[in-house]
Amino acid sequence: MRIVNIIAYVLVIVGAINWGLFGFFGLNLVSSVFSGARTAGSVIVYTLIALAAIWLIISPLITRGDLWLSHREAD
Repeated sequence: MRIVNIIAYVLVIVGAINWGLFGFFGLNLVSSVFSGARTAGSVIVYTLIALAAIWLIISPLITRGDLWLSHREAD
């Protein structure tokens, strides 16, 4: 579960940077990399970012409030 949380955070950070670049400079980095906003690559990246955000919302509910990012010691 720790790896999934780390990947989710990285994807959400990528999405936030993309929105920041778009807001400040009008540059959509994902669209630029994949040559268009509706190409298969862009849609996959946008979908993964959305799923990562949803995971970070529901993950604490599944784990009783814990969001694991490091190795947990046995209690």
